[in-house]
Amino acid sequence: MRLKDKVIVVTGSTTGIGKAIAKRCLEEGASVVIHGLEPDLAEQASIELDPKRSCSEMIVVDLADPDAPRLIREVTLKRFGKIDGLVNNAARVGTGNIVSTNRDSFDSFIEVNTKAPFFLIQGLLDDLQVARGSVVNIGSVNAYCGEPDLLPYSISKGALMTLTRNLGDVLHREYSVRVNQVNPGWILTENEQARKQEQGLPEDWPSRLSDHFAPSGRIFRSEEIAAAVSYFLSDESGPVSGSVLDIEQHPMIGRNPSKEVER
Repeated sequence: MRLKDKVIVVTGSTTGIGKAIAKRCLEEGASVVIHGLEPDLAEQASIELDPKRSCSEMIVVDLADPDAPRLIREVTLKRFGKIDGLVNNAARVGTGNIVSTNRDSFDSFIEVNTKAPFFLIQGLLDDLQVARGSVVNIGSVNAYCGEPDLLPYSISKGALMTLTRNLGDVLHREYSVRVNQVNPGWILTENEQARKQEQGLPEDWPSRLSDHFAPSGRIFRSEEIAAAVSYFLSDESGPVSGSVLDIEQHPMIGRNPSKEVER
């Protein structure tokens, strides 16, 4: 088990990608702090992932709260005594473009998707240094540009990627803490399933995607993102730091047109 005896904090781990990451960490031998906003979802995830609560602890706190890093640190150290890894997965997801985005909305994306990871790393840095630990930030392929109606979200993920590149260098050299990032493409989570139906797509929309979006015939599963994260958290990734892994089915730039496209 590649994460045996490690203690990993996974934010936003009551549903979707975060839950899959927490599950993978437990399967790989780690103890995990499960975090979320809703007490019922946190309780449900904790029972599902670790029924006896032998290797997990949960905390419910808004990461926009300036006190969140301290609370997460205290809960983790009280239960497990150390912190080996941090996965910054929690994020605000939503639409907005150059016309529709107001200041409050813009600020909320930056607050959760960029500032919260920064200050959580800052708050746990001493413990991560002692453990010679690892941070994995969960970004998005939208960080490179983003769709027109995902503008503030994309900006926040672009800033997160800069944070990863910067701290991946500085923290590795000065604190022996590695920082890497995983940028998922389109992922089929329960929230994405519901979101697309709310936008008018039929219930079976995942099976109707064109090969423009899903050359393999499907989009990614959360478990496939979790597998990549477990590598970056583990000692198997050695001195890798400051790296960004794009998990996508096609190149982000210069994609070849389909043979069916008329020239």
